[in-house]
Amino acid sequence: MRHASISRETFVKGAAAGAAALSAGFPAFIPQRGDAADELKIGVLEEYTGTYATEGRNETRGAQIAVDAWNKRGGVLGRKVSLVKEDIQGDPGVTVQKARKLVNQDKAEVLFGCVSSADALSASSAAHAMNILYIDSGGHTDDVTGKACHWNTFRTCHSTWMETHATGYSIAKLFGKKWFLITPDYAYGHSLAVGYQDVIKRVGGQIVANELTPLGTTDFSSYLTKVEGAKPDVLVAMPQGNDLVNLLKQASSFGLLKKLPVAGPQVELETMWALPEEARVGYWGIEWYYKNDLVLGKNNALAAEFVQAYRKQYNEPPTARVCFGYTTADRMLWAISQAKTTDAAKVARTLENAHFRGLWEGSPYYRGADHQLMWPMWFAQIRAKGTPQDSHDIFDVKDRQEADQIEQTVAEKSAVCHMDYP
Repeated sequence: MRHASISRETFVKGAAAGAAALSAGFPAFIPQRGDAADELKIGVLEEYTGTYATEGRNETRGAQIAVDAWNKRGGVLGRKVSLVKEDIQGDPGVTVQKARKLVNQDKAEVLFGCVSSADALSASSAAHAMNILYIDSGGHTDDVTGKACHWNTFRTCHSTWMETHATGYSIAKLFGKKWFLITPDYAYGHSLAVGYQDVIKRVGGQIVANELTPLGTTDFSSYLTKVEGAKPDVLVAMPQGNDLVNLLKQASSFGLLKKLPVAGPQVELETMWALPEEARVGYWGIEWYYKNDLVLGKNNALAAEFVQAYRKQYNEPPTARVCFGYTTADRMLWAISQAKTTDAAKVARTLENAHFRGLWEGSPYYRGADHQLMWPMWFAQIRAKGTPQDSHDIFDVKDRQEADQIEQTVAEKSAVCHMDYP
């Protein structure tokens, strides 16, 4: 498969810099009184405790790399950029409270974050009420850029429709058309189930069961004992974070992973690294990877230096969550710099449809119709032990699906998403 080539530049010395932040011409800091009022504050809403704590931490790490790079270039609008972080605890109600605190008390001028889709929907609504730009870095449910879209909300990670349609056809081809779904019982899982129902209808298959599991489930035995009796061709596992760790560990202990293939819409390095080797199995969608030509392209100096800098600082390679955080913060700061203001409407208009160089091969952009980042997804088989050269290298990437092939069309999204700018 041939992909469009992109130009690349190196990172600012001493830090992994954002692609946009590499351009010249940023002003030096213009100190006024030397106090915090001179800072441009980005409010960060992440799950630092609970099921998605590791993912939230890694999104923040990625964002900090982007912020550091912009600050080394002189900041944004002559102001030093800083992150103001709040733990939203995987609770949509807490998310709203923390969003208001960040804006009203801490004086954050933009917001980003969230791993849980339920939290992302709450953050989006709160930001809309406050007329503040919000970028959902990691909550996938279709509704964020679908029926619950807002003009001031953008999303970096893929939608659930993209995840299911990037993987569903391959799952059917590899294993068959009778699927047993284990689905997290909240906005993310519900959207995934809808996406897979669309795929299975198109391929003429059957979902033999759809077991809904609460977020934070530790014991999956009551669900797993039903699998063999349903006689599926494949177990489609959709929980994430610690929930997927528990699910796969228990499926392994039951001997199920040796009897039945397992696959899913996406999996994170954070999850697989937390598993024993015998439970590291399956075919999964992935949203970014720190190596492989199908992801990065060849001779991608930008991504290579990003990976090297991250490894040096944290003694492990960056994950897709790190990429989400980095991309979100970098594009947010680029748009503020280009618009020469933090006014939400002006920044949003600047961000719409602006193509940029990312940490992968291609020319991504936040689509104007729904504010979804349009970028590829990949399909990978798990390599339990990694490689002799790199024990972290556990994704054997098999395929790449382009954004316009896996996301709903502009016409389809425009029917449910209405960008009512003020």
